[in-house]
Amino acid sequence: MRLGMIGLGRMGGNMVRRLLRKGHECVVFDNNLQMVQTLAAEGALASGSLQEMVGQLQTPRVIWLMLPAAIVDEALEQLETLLEPGDILIDGGNTHYVHDIRRAKALASQGLHYVDVGTSGGVWGLERGYCLMIGGEGETVAYLNPIFQSLAPGIGSIPATPARKTNASSELGYLHCGASGAGHFVKMVHNGIEYGMMAAYAEGFNILRRANVGKLEKAVNAETAPLEHPEHYQYDFELSEIAELWRRGSVVSSWLLDLTANALAKTPDLENYSGSVADSGEGRWTVAAAIDESTPVPVLSAALFQRFSSRGEDSFACKIVSAMRNEFGGH
Repeated sequence: MRLGMIGLGRMGGNMVRRLLRKGHECVVFDNNLQMVQTLAAEGALASGSLQEMVGQLQTPRVIWLMLPAAIVDEALEQLETLLEPGDILIDGGNTHYVHDIRRAKALASQGLHYVDVGTSGGVWGLERGYCLMIGGEGETVAYLNPIFQSLAPGIGSIPATPARKTNASSELGYLHCGASGAGHFVKMVHNGIEYGMMAAYAEGFNILRRANVGKLEKAVNAETAPLEHPEHYQYDFELSEIAELWRRGSVVSSWLLDLTANALAKTPDLENYSGSVADSGEGRWTVAAAIDESTPVPVLSAALFQRFSSRGEDSFACKIVSAMRNEFGGH
């Protein structure tokens, strides 16, 4: 199948490479002309503009956008004037699902089909494949099946789920989750869970790292209560070895733990990291959806707020607490 790819960043470029390896034809466009030329040298068809890209595609045209969420609407507005009824637009970025609902309705009025695809896999997706969470019309999604199947990981070495009684495409790493917005809704919750898992690993390893606090000369901070039993905290753990240990047969093993073990093996003290953690939006949207649904998410919300704290967003609040303690005598 031939398709256009707009946005050739870390994920978009590698998705093109994976599709080329699977025998698809890719017409590529990006404002970074060097990326366009790099992929053209690897077998893609280069285009210097959206208009040129559209001219290189057969009907029904299929165009996949891998762009920052903030500029997707602008790109769609430009494409609307160039496309014909029956053409298909795919948003594979990290879009808020409510925008998918709006866009699908607006594009449908012009005879255009819109598919939202929550895409997980990051920089490892080229080799591992991409987990694809898909929303849109069933007939359109079915037409795109060859693309999804090529991008997805496939069954690989993961054993079948014993109790499973269906043969849906989820075991291949992609799934039509429902109507417009469903794909990005599932991806939103996926990333909210990711925040929680990452926070749990981080807090656990931090406890292990500080398990030698009883050996330190100044084990008692002036602002905290003294250790009642310093002898209980005399351990010097090698975190990289514990991470490796937990990868082997532990119930907390995961790909996130694999990545943690790799990072700790390279730099055990993580001195090349700042400790300031960004959030790309999905964690916020997950918590907002939970509020709308009256669904309790104490772990996911705490993980989101911890990211705010990591960036110093709580520094003034901490000063307020210090000021109050000082005003009433410091106890």
